[in-house]
Amino acid sequence: MLEQAAELLARADAVLICAGAGMGVDSGLPDFRGDQGFWQAYPPYERLGLSFVELADPVHFADDPGLAWGFYGHRMHLYRDTVPHVGFDLLRGWGAEQRVFTSNVDGQFQRAGFVDVAEVHGSIHHLQCVEPCSEDIWAADSLSVVVDVETMRAVGPLPRCRNCGGLARPNILMFGDYGWVGARSQVALDSLAAWRRGLRGKSLVVVEIGAGSAIPTVRRQAELASAARGALIRINPREPEVRHGRGVSLAMGAAEALTELARRTG
Repeated sequence: MLEQAAELLARADAVLICAGAGMGVDSGLPDFRGDQGFWQAYPPYERLGLSFVELADPVHFADDPGLAWGFYGHRMHLYRDTVPHVGFDLLRGWGAEQRVFTSNVDGQFQRAGFVDVAEVHGSIHHLQCVEPCSEDIWAADSLSVVVDVETMRAVGPLPRCRNCGGLARPNILMFGDYGWVGARSQVALDSLAAWRRGLRGKSLVVVEIGAGSAIPTVRRQAELASAARGALIRINPREPEVRHGRGVSLAMGAAEALTELARRTG
C-alpha cells in the first residue's frame, strides 16, 4: 500500500490535502475522540460532567462567558504554543500545486508555512462578535486570555467586539451555531473550488489525513475531489477503509505515514 501511494504522489501534478483532527495528534495536540479522550486532556471538565459537545456550544457565550472563554482561551494558547510535527514539512514536498481543506481550527498548517488553506469550520485565531453585530472578522494575534487551569474558567477582562464593544467569540463553527460568521471560510472554499476547476488535464492526488467518519465533512470532500480517478490516499489508524476500493488505505498515524511516503518518493 505504501508503494502504491508513493507512486501516486510521484506522478502528481497537484495535491489536495484534506485533514481532520488526527493530523494534530503527532504534534502533541489532545485527541478529543469520545468523552474519555476529552476528559483525559481536560480533567476539570470530567469533574463537572461536561463533554466536548456540550462545551462547544455557542450558548455559553451568552449564559456563562467565563466558562466559554475558559475553554476556547486555553485551546487558543495551546495551539499557539504547539510546533507542527515533521509530517507538515514532508507534505510540502509533493505536487507542484497544493491546497489544504481542513476541519481543524488550530492554524497548524499556516504555522507550517502553508498559504492556501480552506478552514471549513473557521479558525480559533480569528474573532467575531457574539451577536453578531456585523459580518466583521478580525485576527486574534494580540489577544491573551487568562485561564484558571483548576476551574478552566477565564478570569479578568474578556475579549470585546471591536465594533460594538459587546462580547467577542472565536470565529469557529460550533454545534448548533446560528451566529457563526462564515464569510472568511467561504472565500477560501470558493478559491479552492476555482483551483480544482482549473486542474483539468492535470494529475490530482488527494491525501486525506486523520479524518473520521463521525463528522464526515473532510472525508466527503476527499472522496468527491478524487472521484474521477480514485487517486485518494487515506491515512487513518482507526478508520482507514476506502469505499469501493477507490483509493489507497494506510492504517497509520500522520507523521509515521508521511515519513514512510517521503522515503519512498525520494
